[in-house]
Formats: sequence, C-alpha cells, structure tokens
Amino acid sequence: MTKRIQISQHGGPEVMQVIDVEIPEPATGEVIVENKAIGINYIDTYVRSGLYPASLPSGLGTEAAGVVKSVGEGVTAVKPGDRVVYAQSTLGAYSEYHAVHVDKLALLPDSISYQQAAASFLKGLTVHYLLRQTYVVQPDEVFLFHAAAGGVGLIACQWAKALGAHLIGTVGSAEKAARAKDAGAWATINYRQENIAQRVSELTDGKKVRVVYDSVGKETWEASLDCLQRRGLMVSFGNSSGPVSGVNLAILNQKGSLYVTRPSLNGYITTREALTNASNELFSLIASGAINVDVPEQQKFALTDVQQAHKTLESRATQGSSLLIP
Repeated sequence: MTKRIQISQHGGPEVMQVIDVEIPEPATGEVIVENKAIGINYIDTYVRSGLYPASLPSGLGTEAAGVVKSVGEGVTAVKPGDRVVYAQSTLGAYSEYHAVHVDKLALLPDSISYQQAAASFLKGLTVHYLLRQTYVVQPDEVFLFHAAAGGVGLIACQWAKALGAHLIGTVGSAEKAARAKDAGAWATINYRQENIAQRVSELTDGKKVRVVYDSVGKETWEASLDCLQRRGLMVSFGNSSGPVSGVNLAILNQKGSLYVTRPSLNGYITTREALTNASNELFSLIASGAINVDVPEQQKFALTDVQQAHKTLESRATQGSSLLIP
C-alpha cells in the first residue's frame, strides 16, 4: 500500500484527505515513479477549490521528482532506477508513487537534487515559455513581473538577470522586495504602498514597458494594462487574487491598442522534444548556479501535512517554492 492525497469535494484545504491505495501498475507508455520530493504549485489550489474543475474523487498535484520503479510496455526512454522529474502529469503527484506518461518525464542530471528539481521544474518551464517564447525578452529590456518573490517570480528574477534584462518585480513587503532584489530583480514595487503604474512610469522615464507578466489576476488587471506601452503585450498566466472576468475588450483600444494573451504550459510543451529542450536550458542554468532553487526548511512539509502546506501557500506567507516530502 502507498499513501495518496485525494479530494472528494471541492473546497478549502480541509477537503484534502490522506488515503491508502495499492501501488499502481504502469499501463502502455507509462512509468511508475517513486516520488522523493513533490512540488506544490498555486494551480493545485485552483483544482482543490473548484476554480479548475476535476472529476471527483481526484488526486492533486502534477509535479515531482523521484526514481523510476517500473515501466510499461513500449517504454524505452527510461528504465527502473533512473532519476527523473516530471510536470504536466495527470493529477495525483501528491502521492508516494505516481503513474506518469513517459513523454512527461525528463531525466534528472546527478548535479541536481530531487528537491531542487521538484521545486523548480514546473515553475522553471513556466518561466522558460514566458520569457523565451510567449514574448522573447531581450538583453537590457525593461519589463514588469508580478509576484516577484513567489516561486515562479524568483526563478524569473534569476533568469532575467542571466539574460541581461531588467525585471521590475511587484512584491507585498520589504522582506519580499529584498528577496527579489537578491535574486536579480532590477527594481521592485511594493504594491501595498506604491502605485504600480506610476512607479513603472517613473522607473522607465515615462516610456513604460512592452510586456507585463501577471499571475495575480483580478487585483492587478487594470494596473498591468496601465504599465504598457502602445501595442504592448499583457501576459495573464495566473489568478492568485481571483480570475479576470467581465472584460470589455474596448479597454484594450482605449489604453493603446494593447494585446492580451492567456497562455499555459500545455500550449507550449506539446512534444517530448520540446520538453527536453526546455528542461535542458533550465537544468544548465541551475547547474551553473545562475538559478538557485533551494527551498527554506519551513516550506518543506510532510505529505500528511498537506492541509497546512496549502494554508501557508494561500496566506501568501511563502517565498519561493514549497515542497511535500513523502
């Protein structure tokens, strides 16, 4: 038997329960991974709450790193004993063992620990598609990235620095501002004390920015649009304050013929080749030290403490990534 987190109804952290199940057998094209570290992502709270509906009962989580236990028919890319990391799996990574399609797996270099991998893979792949594909950020370019001290944000700060770009990051406290600056943010804006659009204008000598990356959603929607240059791009990739709804498209015209996109990782990583290319770029930056993804001890939770882990995440008290440890 093995432990797995399951929800039978949508709601708050209390709906997550620890259950005992049989260790799964791999289907054709699948791999059974013994998880050593599990990534906690804000999207997991959307599934739990029902913002992103799931068929119930359901597992949670899509990201972890571990060891291949067994492989199904037709699997040749990995073998039992291989170190691997995955994201974009079917729901259920909050478990000791998880069945993952081989096309969702990347081989994990020995230079990167399970905890580093689980803390960075989904978030790092997200930053890769945001900065390298949705909009290709150039050296010396100034841009705005919300929630810069979060798990995705801190990787974005470091990746921007590696690219030679200037990231302006929004944060909610002086402590988070310092964390973002240490990670490579060019400047920070405390959204609790400062007007975001006004500060962006001041920092850019009135030019504003060509792209804004926004994972906050409802609370920052209009402020983000006000930070953009004429024909600038608003990249809305999350809803931590609630979803953006009831949008009048005419506002894009009024604020300068703006563009808006709502991308997701599934729209960019669609083949094993794409996964390999993106993960190799991420792993090289981690191995070189350009990206540091070490997780604070207070943000590592036992699998059975998953309710507390979600409460902590949703309180916005975390900085960087958080993990479940089976």
